[in-house]
Amino acid sequence: MKRKALLVQGGWIGHEPVDVAGVFNRILVEEDFETEVSDTLDSFSDPEKLKQLHLIVPIWTMGEISEEYAVNVANAVEEGVGIAGCHGGMCDDFRNNTTWQFLTGSQWVAHPGNDGVEYTVNIKKNSSSPIIEGIEDFAVKSEQYYIHIDPCVNVLATTRFPTVDGPHAANGIVDVPVVYTKLWGRGRVFYNSLGHNASVFDIPEARKLMRNGFLWAAKRG
Repeated sequence: MKRKALLVQGGWIGHEPVDVAGVFNRILVEEDFETEVSDTLDSFSDPEKLKQLHLIVPIWTMGEISEEYAVNVANAVEEGVGIAGCHGGMCDDFRNNTTWQFLTGSQWVAHPGNDGVEYTVNIKKNSSSPIIEGIEDFAVKSEQYYIHIDPCVNVLATTRFPTVDGPHAANGIVDVPVVYTKLWGRGRVFYNSLGHNASVFDIPEARKLMRNGFLWAAKRG
């Protein structure tokens, strides 16, 4: 039986949700998932349907979600459904919903320099996670996400700030997570802060991280 994945796209169009959903859908189909691509948050309204999935992929920036829908997703993940996403589509989507932030593990707060910043994604060298196996450090020219994170996340890749000068630079050098995982009950959570535009996933390493993250998260616990 094929694994089932639900991709929910929408919100701020600047993050190209339709294009990103297309990239992710192709990755999942290549990995033999049965996929459903939705453009409504009402896809989170049926808790029993959500619990039959293997993977939920939110691609929705700067929106609002009802507490009922957020709880439905959180409960499904708790029972073993994976959740995986990128950039603002998963961790800058529902800024006023702390249930969602608790589930997903972080919240975007800034991207100094905005788009077009050149920076390096540093892969953790001492991790045995299959998500980063065979992936080396790589360069990106995009938004560099500064995120506030849940202290329990397992960080798999970081980026170094400051790259662009600003008030944050007064604190000195800090490494901020780019890729991490966490557990939520029997479910798995994967996040990658790359993905301001769909073209970021033309970078082989960025695409492979998403592919590996989807597969890892979809393994029901």
